[in-house]
Amino acid sequence: MQNNFPFDAAQADSDHLQAWLRLAFAEGIGPVAARRLLAVFGLPGQIWQADFSALCAVLPPRQAAALLAPPSGRQRERMETTLEWLQLPGRAIITLADAAYPARLLNIADPPLLLYVRGNAALLCAPALAVVGSRHATAQGREHAMRFSEELSHAGLTVVSGLALGIDAAAHEGGLRGAGSTVAVIGTGCDIDYPPRNRDLAERIAQDGCIVSEYALGTPPLSANFPRRNRVISGLAQAVLVVEAAARSGSLITARMAAEQGRDVFAIPGSIHAPLSKGCHQLIRQGAKLVETTQDILEELPQRQAVAGTAPPIVAPAFVAAGAMGDVDPASLQVMRAMGHDPVDVDTLAQRCGLDAAALAAILLGLELQGRVEVLPGAHYRCVA
Repeated sequence: MQNNFPFDAAQADSDHLQAWLRLAFAEGIGPVAARRLLAVFGLPGQIWQADFSALCAVLPPRQAAALLAPPSGRQRERMETTLEWLQLPGRAIITLADAAYPARLLNIADPPLLLYVRGNAALLCAPALAVVGSRHATAQGREHAMRFSEELSHAGLTVVSGLALGIDAAAHEGGLRGAGSTVAVIGTGCDIDYPPRNRDLAERIAQDGCIVSEYALGTPPLSANFPRRNRVISGLAQAVLVVEAAARSGSLITARMAAEQGRDVFAIPGSIHAPLSKGCHQLIRQGAKLVETTQDILEELPQRQAVAGTAPPIVAPAFVAAGAMGDVDPASLQVMRAMGHDPVDVDTLAQRCGLDAAALAAILLGLELQGRVEVLPGAHYRCVA
């Protein structure tokens, strides 16, 4: 039968993703500049429809000129490699505009433009708790991390950690034993096995859980990337549990980021003589909640509606440009009126508005960036302004 519809959904999806990859790989354009461009122009494909003067209102002239230049051979090669990787089973790339993008992560100040995923991407939106701690953990610390994580996973919470040695690895092991499973947030490209000692664990997580990274394929284990990825660990979770940490520990960075993101911080106490208890004791003095059992955590989380699966409301991210909350354009107003204040899925909303998926996605992204709509679990939307 002849296809009478000229719209090729697969090609449209491919073009959409390639536009995001072109933005992500653009030379001289970092995440801050990219988010500024998105706040002004909408989807990446619309950025290259703008002229030089319009881009110069957002970027310095040198950056604007570089952005308008055709992709270099290196950029094209990176895009081709990424698209080939995407054809492998269990691979996905989630863009900031996708309905599958984790709502909790949208709520942080600097959400990643892209999420490279191996495994079950749905876990990124599940009720979750981050479990972090020292790479040089004691045997008791590893046991605590595994036991707490297993019990939390059996309670329906996904355990989020960073796939490092020590506490992280034990937390993932425990998470895999329960229904909630586990998410590993890594500081390298998704095609890099790091640390090598956790290669087998990473394969099991990719099979039964989820591995996610904001870094492009081939990104090596650069030291600066690991503290930065900690904001994603805390951002995916409703709360953070610190099991063991020295006085100067990367886990304390995660705890600080969690507090800045409005997440609860829990800490397990230890001996006053143990170096790896000093970080936890410091957190408790600063207001973290002392826990001795998983029940101590589960009793707190319902206050934030975590167990019920309701994500916190989305607020306008910090990168929204000044004036973005001004008058709403007619197309956006049509979508808001069709949406109302009751949750609605994308398919229903498209039918109400008479819009195709690409047009609706562009409008929804703009409304999210303006803080006018929020994304709820299950890719439902609701008007909040």
